Amino acid sequence: MQNIPLAERIRPRKLSEVIGQKHLIGENGTLKIAINNKLIPSMILWGPPGVGKTTLSNLIAQELGRPFYTLSAINSGVKDVREVIHKASSLGLFENDIPILFIDEIHRFSKAQQDSLLGAVEKGVITLIGATTENPSFEVISALLSRSQVYVLESLSKEELQELLERTIIQDELLSKQKITLKETESLMQISGGDARKLLNILELVVSSVDHEKIIITNDLVVEKAQQNIVRYDKNGEQHYDIISAFIKSIRGSDPNGAVYWLARMIEGGEDVKFIARRLLIIASEDIGNANPTALVIANNCFQAVNVIGFPEARITLSQAVIYLACSPKSNASYMAINEAQDEVRKSGNLTVPLHLRNAPSKLMKELGYGKDYIYTHNNPTDKQEFLPEEIRGKMIYNPSNNSKENVFREGLKNLWKGKYNY
Repeated sequence: MQNIPLAERIRPRKLSEVIGQKHLIGENGTLKIAINNKLIPSMILWGPPGVGKTTLSNLIAQELGRPFYTLSAINSGVKDVREVIHKASSLGLFENDIPILFIDEIHRFSKAQQDSLLGAVEKGVITLIGATTENPSFEVISALLSRSQVYVLESLSKEELQELLERTIIQDELLSKQKITLKETESLMQISGGDARKLLNILELVVSSVDHEKIIITNDLVVEKAQQNIVRYDKNGEQHYDIISAFIKSIRGSDPNGAVYWLARMIEGGEDVKFIARRLLIIASEDIGNANPTALVIANNCFQAVNVIGFPEARITLSQAVIYLACSPKSNASYMAINEAQDEVRKSGNLTVPLHLRNAPSKLMKELGYGKDYIYTHNNPTDKQEFLPEEIRGKMIYNPSNNSKENVFREGLKNLWKGKYNY
């Protein structure tokens, strides 16, 4: 028992014991309804680490009484997939007894590996449950994605993590024998970053490093013990997300030294080249944007190049792109603009498209005034019209940042609109 990690000892044994994900497995959750009906689709569970993807997959199989096979994309190949499919085919079970194949980190499967699943999923030989921390739109082939339901798992809230801690010190066979008081838990929450497995690993680390009959968990104690033993609670690669965060923030903060250092940490750790290059594409738009539009071109070229040449040479291309992005002027104006626009859409709903902006493909539509007062900009460049719905006329959504490129945008808009764009 002592050799079994706390996170494994305290793993829920039935769905009702799972903390969080109520939108999926709560009373009216979509996944709970499917389980109750004894008919689940192949699915992709997408969410951050430590939110219960593996646990949920096991419990689904248990609730349905289905045979359960599991593979890890890190150390399984096409041969392993075919062996499992062959075993499942030989069972000859009825529809409600179709085996479940769980593939952890399915985003690490190559196209060929994912292709090997298609036939079995399509014919109903297996029900696939894939777990991923990456956006499946990018990482799962479209043919497989179209045959699967994507369920998004959410990070656990502070209240849910607190509930997990309190339940653990009471219910765990080993910790319940010790006198543990949760006086302060902020540091536990902060270091774990919402990852329940990491939270339990740190708790176990702290408890095991204190040689007292009574153990009082405080923020200072957690920080002290976690810093001394960071390798122990990070042995399963959980620091991956801390390093990518440091990498992104170094580029955003215009520090090429820090950016290349964290790049090197990822390279030495064997990180997927596409993962790194895709983050550069996001940064180029989110943090640099129109302050330097060429950044997106560089990032995209980098993405294409590293996919062609692979490691180790790709490290040079990545370094070049990372330094360029870190040294570029920064603007989050495009990012903020789409956030503002989406907030407005959610708040105001489906506002009516103004008549002058509507398409008029039929005679009736023309008679009703569709497109009647539209001003064709190329013929009348100085005549201005309103392009927003009447209810939000004049609303400012895009606010250029203060940099050489967007200062030109700002002045151009002010001159063009004569009073509307008053920054």
